[in-house]
Amino acid sequence: MESVKRVTGRMLPLDRADVDTDQIIPKQFLKRIERTGFGPFLFYDWRQAEDFVLNKPEHDGATVLVTGANFGCGSSREHAPWAIRDAGFRAIVAPTYADIFKANCYKTGLLAVTLPDSQVRHLIDLASEDPSAQVTVDLEKQEVRGDGFAYRFEIDAFARENMLGGLDEIGLVERHQSSISTYEAHRSAWLPAVK
Repeated sequence: MESVKRVTGRMLPLDRADVDTDQIIPKQFLKRIERTGFGPFLFYDWRQAEDFVLNKPEHDGATVLVTGANFGCGSSREHAPWAIRDAGFRAIVAPTYADIFKANCYKTGLLAVTLPDSQVRHLIDLASEDPSAQVTVDLEKQEVRGDGFAYRFEIDAFARENMLGGLDEIGLVERHQSSISTYEAHRSAWLPAVK
């Protein structure tokens, strides 16, 4: 996983609450075993409507998804953050998330930031009125800032450390490779060998 320190870019305002993982990536696209290739199917059913925000050319290339409360509710599929990331988003800002969805975001290098309703509303309104407006989601300083505002956010310390260091579960284990090798070199002969 690559390190995430800050994300700077334009916002996509998805002004909806209770967006579940079935809406993020419908079940018919879950047959893939790779973590890539899901981006074109992000919000697939909603994208059938011509006026859906993701179809608007003025939001092409947005890297920060700003959305309503309880984002990522429903089933706990990892495919949802994979699809969001594969579609080019590097950060999400919402008032609340489903816990498992938020954890899955952090494990895939997708920065999920929680801000109060009023601050999220400001960002959604800003992006709706001026699609060229940029924000920086700064994990090191723990703030979302733009022209004339800076909003502080809290994040789990362990998730923050892992994202700054670019560490997923495999990376965390690999940090202990020296200790693992030492143990393997001196372990009892009757234990099964690691191949």
